[in-house]
Amino acid sequence: MKLPQEFTDRMIKLLGEEEFAIYEQSLTEPRYNGLRVNTLKMTPEEFLKISPFELRPIPWCPNGFYYNREDNPAKHPYYHAGFYYIQEPSAMTPASFLPVEPGDKVLDLCAAPGGKTTELGAKLKKQGVLFSNDISISRTKALLHNIELNGIPNIVVMSEESSKMAPKFEGYFDKILVDAPCSGEGMFRKDPAMVKAWGPEKVELYSSIQREIIVDAAKMLKPGGMMIYSTCTFAPEENEQSMEYLLEQCEDMELVELPMFEGFDKGHPEWSKSGREDLTRTRRLWPHRLEGEGHFVALLRKKEDAQVKRVRSYPYKKTKLPEEITVFLKETKLNLDESRIEIHEDRVFYMPAELPDLKGFRIVRAGLFLGNLKKKRFEPSQPLAMAFSEGEGYERINIPVDDERLIRYLKCETIPVEGKNGNVLICVEGQPLGFGKLANGMLKNKYRASWRWMRG
Repeated sequence: MKLPQEFTDRMIKLLGEEEFAIYEQSLTEPRYNGLRVNTLKMTPEEFLKISPFELRPIPWCPNGFYYNREDNPAKHPYYHAGFYYIQEPSAMTPASFLPVEPGDKVLDLCAAPGGKTTELGAKLKKQGVLFSNDISISRTKALLHNIELNGIPNIVVMSEESSKMAPKFEGYFDKILVDAPCSGEGMFRKDPAMVKAWGPEKVELYSSIQREIIVDAAKMLKPGGMMIYSTCTFAPEENEQSMEYLLEQCEDMELVELPMFEGFDKGHPEWSKSGREDLTRTRRLWPHRLEGEGHFVALLRKKEDAQVKRVRSYPYKKTKLPEEITVFLKETKLNLDESRIEIHEDRVFYMPAELPDLKGFRIVRAGLFLGNLKKKRFEPSQPLAMAFSEGEGYERINIPVDDERLIRYLKCETIPVEGKNGNVLICVEGQPLGFGKLANGMLKNKYRASWRWMRG
């Protein structure tokens, strides 16, 4: 791999010639593959008991594992059940290090395609609210799909600039994650096209974008709240210097010490302009020192005495529900707050609690899509099937993972199934895949067509 000369010169200056040679050699080696267990569905220990893959723990992520290149977890039914998310190992650090608690109001500001968002949603345990934002409206399609596949119900998916969000959401969020757009130097081994696209002007451009975003994010954080900043690049201008800029602009923000793992490097004050020592609280992940592509991570806290405005609340409006919905809720044992159920034409949604006013924003999805009102019946949605907790939903029919009917179900085919006539929830390992209607031993398939299994 031929690296740009200006990049090489800078990396030699940062690492020294001897260590740079080790770094350069690492780019010729195979990259590491990882998956992160979705703890909304099961614990890592429970997944290890059923895993068909040979897995090794990722030290910095308690539910993250390396898998072998010969395996392909994306081509397994467990992927379609939302048991795990396939993610580059070092990219697991930001969401793993953000101390999200159930009930928090959380923002993933640059969220697509959803690797970090899905971990934040799992940590919330279906409580509180998760805002997942990406400025690219086209990228939010994949983002929403991954959120729904992982069974996360308490969501707002947006596509807005941070500068528009900051005035309306000032002081609202308990936790914020900013995996900032960057020059992508940590992607060189994974995507050689990034090498050709790299240039010093990209570093300058992205560092400018990052600084606008993080100042906006800091405004949206409540006093005592915490924020993760991360990049997949090595340039000091985008890492230590961006943190230096934030701390100078927002005196109510402070860096928090992050844990150290083997192969981690502390942040380098000497690579900043002011040399501030607290930058050692940040962490650098280099691809030649650990099994991952590389990352920079910083954790910040907003001081308790910071002053913020009061955010306007969402105008929840309790309406009389059609009988079709009330019957469905009773049948499926869904105990929902009816004041948070909204109907838009024939589409029914369940909104998260304690929302701010969303008027004026470009909203891709607000709340869990429950389903559609049809003539004299209610048609539940695929996202609802994935979000059911234990004890909720229709009668569950479990199909073993090695049963050929499971793939046929995921292909949206009609399959023979034993059970009582009526609506059922098809499961694998006890976890839902989707709906079906059973009649005389044959299942009418109601798996979402756009999610169908397309392989072989």
